[in-house]
Amino acid sequence: MQHILVYSDSLSWGIVPTTRKRLHFEQRWPGVMEISLCSSGQKVRVIEDCLNGRRTVWDDPFKPGRNGLVGLAQRIEIHSPLDLVVLMLGTNDFQSMHEYNAWHSSQGISALVSAIRTAPIEPGMPMPQILVVAPPAIRMPKGPIAPKFEGGETKCIGLSAAYQLVCEEVDCHFFDAGSVITSSNVDGVHLDLEQHWALGNAVAEVVQPLLSRNVL
Repeated sequence: MQHILVYSDSLSWGIVPTTRKRLHFEQRWPGVMEISLCSSGQKVRVIEDCLNGRRTVWDDPFKPGRNGLVGLAQRIEIHSPLDLVVLMLGTNDFQSMHEYNAWHSSQGISALVSAIRTAPIEPGMPMPQILVVAPPAIRMPKGPIAPKFEGGETKCIGLSAAYQLVCEEVDCHFFDAGSVITSSNVDGVHLDLEQHWALGNAVAEVVQPLLSRNVL
């Protein structure tokens, strides 16, 4: 059995846009990915660690515990041995209370990669591979979350390219979610059901050869 940790935010938690409801596991993209990989003959378990509002490395001034860097090394320790960690963060860096841009978020991703690689895992346990997934660009925010993400569609410009450059610098894998999906047609930020399905299957195709490297 191979283990994948998905470390992300509400886009992967599966929030239903404009509601506080959550999609079922088999509807969320991490679940779609697990089902796809298992149906191909691989024995895979996906561990979801997805927190609504999580940033890369910054605090939320209104809600505690949203800094993605805090406690990440311990999460790697808790769930080890891991074969792969999938990082999909950044959208919340562009909330209206922040002035960060794509470069800032890319540096946050770099810090998260470093935290994973320096985590205090037990001797002899493997260092997991890392796949960074750039979230789709924020569109014009709509509905109840519009004030929270006002201006996000401008601040996030260039995120995919910035992430790809950082991944090349730190030697980890990269995938652009925006190459297969857009953000929600409903609220402009999250993912709709069909986007979860498309992303889960696309990431499964990227992940499958990475896991094959770990099979003896």
